[in-house]
Amino acid sequence: MMLRRAMFNLLPVFVCTSLIAADKTKEDVPLITTGTWKHEELKRFQAPEANQGVAADDEHIYVITNRALGKYRKDTLERVNGWKDEEGGPFIHMNAGIIHDGKLLCAHSNFPGTPMTSSIEIFDPQTMTHIGSLSLGIDSGSLTWITWYDGHWYACFAHYAKSQPATGRDPAWTELVRFDTEWRRTGGWVFPKRIIEIFGSSSSSGGSIAPDGTLFITGHDARQLFVLRFPKAGSVLEWTDTIPITAAGQAFAWDPVQPGVFYSILRSSKEVVVSRIVQYASLSE
Repeated sequence: MMLRRAMFNLLPVFVCTSLIAADKTKEDVPLITTGTWKHEELKRFQAPEANQGVAADDEHIYVITNRALGKYRKDTLERVNGWKDEEGGPFIHMNAGIIHDGKLLCAHSNFPGTPMTSSIEIFDPQTMTHIGSLSLGIDSGSLTWITWYDGHWYACFAHYAKSQPATGRDPAWTELVRFDTEWRRTGGWVFPKRIIEIFGSSSSSGGSIAPDGTLFITGHDARQLFVLRFPKAGSVLEWTDTIPITAAGQAFAWDPVQPGVFYSILRSSKEVVVSRIVQYASLSE
């Protein structure tokens, strides 16, 4: 058996020869799948903040809801700190988060309000205090997630069916936008029509880009992690694979020190799901 390495969020995941079948989505949309991924749930734990997403650093998991955060130890799963917006405060709808340069950055919007406005809210993960805000104002939609890749910021701006009467735009208008370090737009892409159909009335709630440029995204409630790549030409991202997961969409995080460990949530039961994802692939000798 031969091994090769696949990259996830700065860390390698080993792959070997075998095939794993992926689950079918609840929608009547055929999945693009190579059947070469395995998702294994390791454990889950209760977290009252498990409503929008998670982020992770070397020692902690940060669980995100609209106006609050919870900080949990990865080894004991004990809640050790948190943050909550004050009564009548400015926070409306936080979604995904990432740890970048020692700070916790959370995508925030005025969803379901219109016109859609967005900001990036910055926290000190050590003290769990709010330390800054970057307002994007009215942009391409409602900000749901951000990630850093190859010296650029990537941000997903969603559209929803429920907002269409006010905006005139359905989920197909969801856009992944690339920015430079000063948050000036340098590019943009849309999601494939078939993935939009799986999203239904919602949009993409989570995403990340691996060091090799592979894009992973989730929807609002589909139990799949979608694998995409940037196109050689045009503006439509290419859907290349689908990974079955036990979480129902929402924002996720890869562990920065444990290869292939994947954090997601089940908002219906307020649980954080800890999994391992590996890819199995046939290799030529």
